[in-house]
Amino acid sequence: FTGGTDTAQIINRALAARENAPLATLIAETGGMNAMIVDSTALPEQVVDDVISSGFQSAGQRCPALRVLFLQEDVADKIITMLKGAMAELHVGDPQWLSTDLGPVIDAKAHERLSSHVQYLSDKATLHYECKIPAGDRHYFFAPRLYEIADLTVLEREVFGPVVHIIRFKADDLDNIINQIN
Repeated sequence: FTGGTDTAQIINRALAARENAPLATLIAETGGMNAMIVDSTALPEQVVDDVISSGFQSAGQRCPALRVLFLQEDVADKIITMLKGAMAELHVGDPQWLSTDLGPVIDAKAHERLSSHVQYLSDKATLHYECKIPAGDRHYFFAPRLYEIADLTVLEREVFGPVVHIIRFKADDLDNIINQIN
């Protein structure tokens, strides 16, 4: 739990003191390149669900939204294929409709920054998938995208929108990945 220091400590102690209770969901405010590390022991269906939820809900415009997905190379192709299938099912549109999974980004400035990032990645990344967006609407729709990049240095700053960047890693390289993130 994040919030005021005293409040967070009280809530964290209360959560920790519960016996036989299910694990609480924790959303941490990190204010940066939020990463998920997936090794070969992860359940692919759960990974896909978590990536879609964290990387794309709220048009990726929450501070704790997923920005970088580290995939162990042994499972990367399978998970990328599953992510592309899940993204194909996402409906970008007006949030007043129940059929909408993702609405527009917050304003023209946010849309410009995201469009600039896409341009920047044009020769630095592989685009795995781009969702369809409604045409000719007055909102600032930005198609959720799944990119693959070589390493974390490609990203110069946080991308505040529905863009997830994949980085593959070897099983024995986990310590280096954690060092990169830190």
